[in-house]
Amino acid sequence: MRIFLAFLVGFLLSAAASAQTEDQALVKPEDYLIWTEPQIAQLQQLVDARAAEGLGNCSITNFTQPNSATDPYRRSRLATVAANELMRAYLEGCSPASARAKWHITSDDRYIDTQQLLLKALVRNDLAAYFDALRPRNPQYRALREAYAAETDDEKRATLAVNLERWRWMPLVMGDKYLLVNAASFEVTLWEKDKKIRTWPNIVGKTKSPTPIFSATVSGVILNPWWEIPTSIVAESIGSLVRNHPATARRKGYVVQNGRYRQRPGPGNALGQMKLVMPNPYSIYLHDTPNKNLFSEPVRTFSHGCIRVSGAIDLAKTLLEGAATVEKVDSILASRETTKLALVRPIPVYVAYFTVEQVEDGSVRYFPDVYKRDPQQLARNNLSTRCAV
Repeated sequence: MRIFLAFLVGFLLSAAASAQTEDQALVKPEDYLIWTEPQIAQLQQLVDARAAEGLGNCSITNFTQPNSATDPYRRSRLATVAANELMRAYLEGCSPASARAKWHITSDDRYIDTQQLLLKALVRNDLAAYFDALRPRNPQYRALREAYAAETDDEKRATLAVNLERWRWMPLVMGDKYLLVNAASFEVTLWEKDKKIRTWPNIVGKTKSPTPIFSATVSGVILNPWWEIPTSIVAESIGSLVRNHPATARRKGYVVQNGRYRQRPGPGNALGQMKLVMPNPYSIYLHDTPNKNLFSEPVRTFSHGCIRVSGAIDLAKTLLEGAATVEKVDSILASRETTKLALVRPIPVYVAYFTVEQVEDGSVRYFPDVYKRDPQQLARNNLSTRCAV
């Protein structure tokens, strides 16, 4: 089954179909597919079961309309439209765009040709397998789906539904190896082949400066980094310190170079001894910190948005396996020389927000909704939403 799914995912991410001829372009795609009665029945089962995916609010075209049974071509057209809508819901969720306003994780899933996928499913006469291949691959989705089916508390079911939807906003294929930061659980996890490898506690942004939700690519590690101080922090505190107490500022490593406020590498550097190279439009990074005491707090919203990692040097050494030995990393750290090391292969990092997830003992754990995102998403998801093709 895993081999079949891997093959299918490869097909999903293949290039779009070649250009059609002028005559073909005049024919709507749904006119090509003819459904048998058993396939219609199978599709109806999938549509009826969508509530078990947390997609009960998603409106799907009615392909059992009056007169459709006596007109098989019309019924096939309606079934094709409905199947494409449901496939899109599996792939990308069914929330209005406003619900994703603060979600900036990019995905190429919108380019998947569900029409071609549907054609293959009908030829193989196995709709269920193809729909299953469109579910998020990370084991967390399956765990939350099972918890959703078993849960009887309405409030918890609503939270599970919100988080199932967020998983559908993630890329279908997240990578063989990737980092997943959960801003709600205050953890960063290294995943490989859909298995947890290591987890490190972290600190995220304050409620007034929340960590943005986005994706990037980690290409390397900077040891003994300089801190390029954001203008907001310069205005808030560092600028006045440099102007009014220059001796104290120098002692703490603060300098102004060509109009840029920076902090030298050292034990008091705000980035600690390392930061990941992960360019992004938000200037948010995973990094070390000299303030280790804050990791003992249960709710860790203390930063201006960046992600402070407990055990950051261990994270760096783990990511640099095959690129630099532990001894080399230790030697560079001891030298206090700023050094950039490249990973053997860049990996994706996803900074996400899940307020419930499965933990090590197999149970699900609910986390504080520190950024108050769940009620907003619930309110928007309760709107009647059509999953258009």
